Amino acid sequence: MLLLTRTSLAQGRTAGWWTTAGITLGLTVHATVAILFTDYLLGRGGWLASALRWVAAAYLGWLAFYLLRSAWRGKSSRDRDSQALSATPGACFRRGLLCNLLNPKAFLFFVGIVAPFLGAGRPGWWPLALWGIIVGQGLLLWGVYVWFLQFPPFQKGYLRAGRWIDGAFGIGLLTLVVLLVVRG
Repeated sequence: MLLLTRTSLAQGRTAGWWTTAGITLGLTVHATVAILFTDYLLGRGGWLASALRWVAAAYLGWLAFYLLRSAWRGKSSRDRDSQALSATPGACFRRGLLCNLLNPKAFLFFVGIVAPFLGAGRPGWWPLALWGIIVGQGLLLWGVYVWFLQFPPFQKGYLRAGRWIDGAFGIGLLTLVVLLVVRG
């Protein structure tokens, strides 16, 4: 989000959309591996599936803590870095892709997101539908986000509401932690 926000605000809509394309490709890889891995482990059950749920819950809890702390302190997690980066389509795409693929926490994040929705009792098509939802919403919502970032009223509103956005996201992550712990 930070890379996408900075790129879109500093370099414009086209650069933001190319960054979105790269991020979405990385998201596709992470979502595929996380869903297949998580569905397999949860299907087997046992201590490894339980450990996976606890590790994912701990990671999401850690993220929620830092988001809520920044919201409480009144600071936005938005990066105000003014470093000049290349705005060519290829450079923006590669930056988005590498930012997503090289983030070692992304896999744990996706495991935490998908674990409550996978496991015994789900139809066989469900993991594919979940993958489609994750990838489709990523592409659509980030594309719309880039588009909205170009409007001055939205830019000003985003700057004012950054701490509330962080707080809402932190609460959402805590909800997922509760689902993981209760259903585990």
